[in-house]
Amino acid sequence: MIKVGVVGATGYAGEEVIKILVNHKGVKITELQAVIDKEELFSSIFPVFKGKVDIVCKKPDPDAMAKNVDLVFLGLPHKVSMDLAPIFLKHGKLVIDLSADYRLAPDVYKVWYGIEHKDKANLPGAVYGLPELYYDAIKKAKLIANPGCYPTSAILGIAPMLSHKAINANYIIVDSKSGVTGAGRKPDLALSFSEVNENLKAYKVNEHQHKPEINKILSEVAKQPIDIVFTPHLIPMNRGILSTIYLKLTKKLDTKAVIDIYKDFYKGKPFVRISDEGKLPQIRDIVGTNYCDIGIKVSGDTLIVVSCIDNLKKGAAGQAVQNMNIMCDFAETEGLI
Repeated sequence: MIKVGVVGATGYAGEEVIKILVNHKGVKITELQAVIDKEELFSSIFPVFKGKVDIVCKKPDPDAMAKNVDLVFLGLPHKVSMDLAPIFLKHGKLVIDLSADYRLAPDVYKVWYGIEHKDKANLPGAVYGLPELYYDAIKKAKLIANPGCYPTSAILGIAPMLSHKAINANYIIVDSKSGVTGAGRKPDLALSFSEVNENLKAYKVNEHQHKPEINKILSEVAKQPIDIVFTPHLIPMNRGILSTIYLKLTKKLDTKAVIDIYKDFYKGKPFVRISDEGKLPQIRDIVGTNYCDIGIKVSGDTLIVVSCIDNLKKGAAGQAVQNMNIMCDFAETEGLI
């Protein structure tokens, strides 16, 4: 049994982590912290946890939390985690950061997030927490950079073909659509009901902060520089991401052959499911789960990949717990199936 804390417990991702941990056989939640007006029982803030998580949610104090946890989840906004993670690491605690603070090199981070990175000492030791690609490194890690939601769906949809050297690495188009919770729990006119309902919009076209993260990991897979075209969209839905990915084949392959490549690549990976020929995944298939469902269609020399995840599960909290399971020698699926 390990003792776990969550900083940012009242955010969407933090709340989702707690929902998972409540049913985890190897975990005891001992500390919860968040930026709140007053300290009170977590079950008073979120009545759904009454009788399950009746501990006080406190204001952030990493030194105090470190005395009573073995591992901490940081469900914080970008630019904040790098202030707290070093404190927990100094105390010898395992850290899983759900923000972008440990995903990029300092120079790239400055370009895309607008500030200098404050924890360059720990940054090189951070492991990118995509278990399907970095399982062995995650098992030995002290600090996990939990992947972004868009990158998770895009990378898992593309990596097998880059690894197989079966596509043109200079032609990768990712069209992604996300529910509103992907933006986090915050007051924002653009995210209000009347702005989002009955609407669909593209935003940050080919300049979203997740683009360099996708490029970085795909470049590692391909062993050459990758620069995708990436267009995210906001849809009037609470949660879920559907990415439609367009690739150019460099080998003569039909749909069945490509499906076989994906099934072989993800063999033994419990949270990636490949659809049978003629079927494509949809959001309702994965909402509330930690699965990434992938569908394949070949049309001439064009490969179309549909990749679906729940942005709060496989795209955030579920993947974070999956990483914890690997780090702490639990079954990879514990608490997630």
